[in-house]
Amino acid sequence: MSSIANRQKQKIEMLDAVIIGAGFSGLYQCYSLREIYGDNIVVLEAGDEIGGTWHWNRYPGARCDCESHTYCYYFSDVLLAEWEWSERYPKQAEILSYLNFVADKLDLRGLIRLGQQLCTATWNGSDNCWHLRTKQGLTLSCRVLVTAVGCLSSANIPSIAGLEDFEGAYFHTGNWPRQGVNFSGKKVVVIGTGSTGIQVIPKIAESAQKVSVLQRTPNYSIPARNTNRDARFWEDFRKNQTDWHNKMIESRNGHPWRAEPRQLKNTQLSEARVILDAAWQMGGLRFKDCFDDILTDLESNKIMADYISLKIKQKINDPSVAAMLTNFDHAFATKRPPIDFNYFETFNMENVDVVDIRSDPIKKINKGNVELHSGDRLEADVIVFATGFDAMTGALNKIDIIGRNGQALSEYWQNGPKTYLGLVMPDFPNFFMITGPGSPSVLTNMPRAIEQHVEWISGILIHMKIKGYQYCAVKAEQPELWAQKVEEAASETLMPTANHSWYLGANIKGKPRQFMPYAGGLNRYRDICLSEANSNYENFVFLR
Repeated sequence: MSSIANRQKQKIEMLDAVIIGAGFSGLYQCYSLREIYGDNIVVLEAGDEIGGTWHWNRYPGARCDCESHTYCYYFSDVLLAEWEWSERYPKQAEILSYLNFVADKLDLRGLIRLGQQLCTATWNGSDNCWHLRTKQGLTLSCRVLVTAVGCLSSANIPSIAGLEDFEGAYFHTGNWPRQGVNFSGKKVVVIGTGSTGIQVIPKIAESAQKVSVLQRTPNYSIPARNTNRDARFWEDFRKNQTDWHNKMIESRNGHPWRAEPRQLKNTQLSEARVILDAAWQMGGLRFKDCFDDILTDLESNKIMADYISLKIKQKINDPSVAAMLTNFDHAFATKRPPIDFNYFETFNMENVDVVDIRSDPIKKINKGNVELHSGDRLEADVIVFATGFDAMTGALNKIDIIGRNGQALSEYWQNGPKTYLGLVMPDFPNFFMITGPGSPSVLTNMPRAIEQHVEWISGILIHMKIKGYQYCAVKAEQPELWAQKVEEAASETLMPTANHSWYLGANIKGKPRQFMPYAGGLNRYRDICLSEANSNYENFVFLR
């Protein structure tokens, strides 16, 4: 009996496809692949509930920076008809509720296995399958493997001497405890002033005794101007939802607007001020697109950056604090510009200080404080790391992915990620990445990029099924050719000039410097992908 039980325990489940991750990408890919393979597919999700990014990022103040009616699926009229967002910028909990609504409405839960973290994925040439093993001991085999792990899902806690000796509690915003954190009466050190720092700091300051914000890189930020969504908004939206969708898929960044065709440097100062004031009052990411040369012309960029700097300074009572928060070292929007909910006003509170760790870096962490090189010690009961992610490649490199001829993905990417279209790689057959490095991904409204990728992947898999192909791999020369196009697209913008950007991998020690997302626009990228499909995938090799 024990021998039979042992064999049963080791039996490998055979599937047509496995998807890694149950966030926005994984849910839609699951829905699409069920149309191709039926129920012989599985989604593996490391968390104990669905949601991906919006499951793990539960920190106070977490919200989307894209407007809610655009930050959702458009492939289903049923989903659009039955869901109404409550605010212009939805909170994390509401987005998580939306994804659960989708999973239930589309009947996907039976295909999702929660609490299963993929450890290894190995291509087996003898059966042309991927062999998978999870940390929990589950073993699977599949013809097709799709990663839907997200671009910003591998939390980065920097290596700081003494952290292991800290007697208080510390947390990363990207892996926040479900039960929350009580900051009442606590002395809190927050490290990082990127997008998550800008969201979490005002919330912590509401109850903490003392908040010390450690800032290395000051961040431009635009006021969100959040509002509630009422019945009138949704009535109007449903009348025009096709128009909304068309605007998004035709635009550069997947938002329902295009940059206004005018140059800031060539606009009279008085007229420019009127335009900028109106855009500032509207708030949100659309602000940067009130002129179309902000990311391509340094002179125009500086005019807008100076305008933002002045607006920020007007919010802050202490001129020395204002100067510190506007001591920018990069051009505006060369990093993804955050939107904020009274972030700068928070520094007028008596219990909030900002410390410039560019000029006075962290030396070490002691039992009850964070010590700077100057010798100053900042008392801490709690440390919050708002230090971002090992973006675009980190989550994939955490999995031991072994392709054809025994090549590891980490080895293939040792000098930087190489892909074709951010979707595929030559020595990794039947392996697809949703919003991988080399795709527009983080430079866009993510659901629009995700839907485009899922639909393209589903299209090539349908092609394989119709033709009777079992094996698909891109031709060997394509990643180098695509890397040139990614570099060329980036060089047309000012974005590579931001030396400390995570777009370049600069926030991770030892990570190769390479501009990872495709900056040529989601609309242009979609046309390239469509051309590949219309050529019957001429840059791919298929085998029966």
